Amino acid sequence: MKQLIVNEFKDILGQKETKNQVKSALLVGRNIVIVGPPGIGKTTLAKNIAKLLPKLEVNNCGYNCLPSRPVCPVCSNSKQKKKTTKGSERFVRLQGSPDLTVEDIMGDIDPIKALEFGATSLKAFTPGKIFKANNGVLFFDELNRCPEKLQNALLQVLEEKKMTIGGYDVDFDLDFIFIGTMNPEDTSTEPLSDVFMDRFDIVYMSYPETVEAEKSIVVENCAKLVNFPDQLLDLTIKFIHNLRADENLEKKPSVRATIGLYERAQANAKLNKNESVTYQDIKDTVVSVLSHRIRLKPSKKYLTKPEEYIKREFGEFSDSFENLSDGP
Repeated sequence: MKQLIVNEFKDILGQKETKNQVKSALLVGRNIVIVGPPGIGKTTLAKNIAKLLPKLEVNNCGYNCLPSRPVCPVCSNSKQKKKTTKGSERFVRLQGSPDLTVEDIMGDIDPIKALEFGATSLKAFTPGKIFKANNGVLFFDELNRCPEKLQNALLQVLEEKKMTIGGYDVDFDLDFIFIGTMNPEDTSTEPLSDVFMDRFDIVYMSYPETVEAEKSIVVENCAKLVNFPDQLLDLTIKFIHNLRADENLEKKPSVRATIGLYERAQANAKLNKNESVTYQDIKDTVVSVLSHRIRLKPSKKYLTKPEEYIKREFGEFSDSFENLSDGP
């Protein structure tokens, strides 16, 4: 989509290289897949792209058809009123799942309408989500959960911007940005064929580069119940960063883990009637927030449980908190 406003993705802090790769790919109309661990802002980045799209005057058909180029069956059957839409309103999300069908994305024949208008009439065709993404963003979260049948159905759409469904030859100029995401650590996935992956450019995204960047993400996106002293917060995030660098961990804690510690520590302080978060408030929640968000390597997981490992690691790291006051 050439109308994309090339600007900074302000909803994502840091990630300069990722942003440049995304802008480069979008400028030449490439389909992209953002690959990275969970909780790092892949979905936020995709939504930010949609927000940067310019406002458009479209037909009020539900499928964002341009008045000069109607493409959906609704516009084909009747004249539509016009409306103005923002880019964020043209963001359509698909959630990768083995249960997702071709009909969910492409559309299908409505049997009741088929009896009334005939099985080959466009009036009997109910458009799928891909029509709703017209002139917008089609966001496919967890693309590596896409069933093989669905991969095959998307090949033509991604390459030629045309599709064939059932007894119809539905040819129209699709104009959408395709953004997929994948978590390389997820093992409960579908195999993706080479011919399918050949339709995409891969953009890699990782955890926030610095403690300050992650701190800004957390503070700007979470509610504040009580005061969280800066030094305590810095050390809390530093502990998360240390875990991500831990060679004994196969699965690392995401930014959601940092957010969890930030919010739960405040909740503990509130329950304890403290005006500020204390070291004890953080300590009381680390196992609950972190133990299920890590996975130990085989050399360690048979020797200790994740809960015990987190408790021990935090205990050793807690020396960093010694010089900080536990009071408000």
